[in-house]
Amino acid sequence: MNAEQFDIKIHAVEGGVTAAAGFKAAGIHAGFRKNPERLDYALVVPDKPCPGAGVFTTNRFCAAPVQVSRANLGGADKGYGIIAGVSINSGNANAATGETGLACARETCNIASQVIGCEPQQILVASTGVIGQILPIDTFETAVPAAYEALSAHGGADAARAIMTTDTHSKEYAVCYRSEAAGHAGNAYTVGGMCKGSGMIMPNMATMIAVITTDAPVESAALHALLLSTVKQTFNKVTVDSDTSTNDTCIMLASGAAANAEPIVEGSDAFDELAFAVHEVCESLARNIAADGEGAS
Repeated sequence: MNAEQFDIKIHAVEGGVTAAAGFKAAGIHAGFRKNPERLDYALVVPDKPCPGAGVFTTNRFCAAPVQVSRANLGGADKGYGIIAGVSINSGNANAATGETGLACARETCNIASQVIGCEPQQILVASTGVIGQILPIDTFETAVPAAYEALSAHGGADAARAIMTTDTHSKEYAVCYRSEAAGHAGNAYTVGGMCKGSGMIMPNMATMIAVITTDAPVESAALHALLLSTVKQTFNKVTVDSDTSTNDTCIMLASGAAANAEPIVEGSDAFDELAFAVHEVCESLARNIAADGEGAS
């Protein structure tokens, strides 16, 4: 992709997953990890429910949160919907936990929906950490309200730290551009994101969790098409040690808070502009993952 073909200038901005207007995030220590100095729970919430899309692991043995989030986005054949919050814990992957793990992931959606004020199906969940251990639901009963109270438009950095596992540093990036497309000309749109991942990275997002946000107005189906294409070109190109995770999750949300404009649709110039910006963010995060792998150069 070449920015010149869209006649736009993209520049990096601060803020990560909360750089885009219309989003708040928090990262807290909730007790999923024993070390009280370690943040271990992140919550990302749009100011109002907004279009969301997800791309998940291709592993046949996907973890409970992947199964629940995929279902909340309409199943494997759809992958998009209206989302009101994203809940992510580190320290425990809730993988290989059977029906107990599924019940925990579903109950996490119930708890978050009650706190945020939405439907359980409007919550997406992700978990990362140790596999095969039961994830305690009572920790979410205190974690979600505490994180909700801590939500801030400046909370992206804490959220990025809270989702780390073996990462040596947090990973976040954001860019801004001014649209030249018909119906959007002059509007400034931001795309930001955070991810975790190091070590076990194979094509198809092994051991990776990412949340990407934009304040551009995008319809849900177009958002999913954009995300799927971008993931194939960025995160799915990274290989370190040929393992594939049970928990790979990449979620994108579009608040539409930057401008009162018609939703961006697939095939338009505005779609191509946004796709370029999303590619810039995801490529930066993917390179950061590769650089954080053991023995990387």
